[in-house]
Amino acid sequence: MKYLIASDIHGSAAYCRRLLEAFEREGADRLLLLGDVLYHGPRNDLPLEYDPKAVIAMLNPLKEHILCVRGNCDSEVDQMVLEFPIMAEYAIIESNGVTIYATHGHKHGASCPPPLKSGEVLLCGHTHIPANETLGNIRYLNPGSVSIPKNGSKHSYMTLCNGVFVWKDLDGSVYDPTI
Repeated sequence: MKYLIASDIHGSAAYCRRLLEAFEREGADRLLLLGDVLYHGPRNDLPLEYDPKAVIAMLNPLKEHILCVRGNCDSEVDQMVLEFPIMAEYAIIESNGVTIYATHGHKHGASCPPPLKSGEVLLCGHTHIPANETLGNIRYLNPGSVSIPKNGSKHSYMTLCNGVFVWKDLDGSVYDPTI
C-alpha cells in the first residue's frame, strides 16, 4: 500500500491540482489528507487561486481513495459538501508493523503529543513546516503544506510505502526536511 500524505490545501485550486498530479504520478493507493482542506483560515493570506468549490470538484471524484482528518479550519459545513469523511480528529494506520497516529496537529502535535508507545509515529500537518524529528521515544513527522508553506519550506507532500517515508516538493523532487 502506497500513501501520498499531504496537509493544508486551504482551498487553493492551483495547488490542489498539482497535488493530484503528484498523486497520479506517484501511483499511490491512498491520499491521506491531514486537514485544512477548503478554508484558508483567518491567520493566512489567501492562497494562490483560492477556490474551495474547485477543490471540492477535484477531490470528490477521488472519495474512495481519500482518508482525511479534521484540521482546525475544517467544519461541519465543509463535511456537507465533501463526499468523504473529514471530521475525525485522528486516524490510526499501520505500515510494516509500525503504528502511525495521523492528526492535524492543532490539538496533538510536537508540543503536546498523544500517549504513544515507543517507536510509534505521530504524523501531523498544521505548522506548514516539514519535519522529521525524534520526540522522546516517538517519531514526529510533518509533510509541510501543499499551498502555504512557512519558514522557507517548499510546497510539499510525503509518500509512505513499505514503512519508508519520503518528502517531496510538488514537482516530485525528493528533499530532506531536516536541512
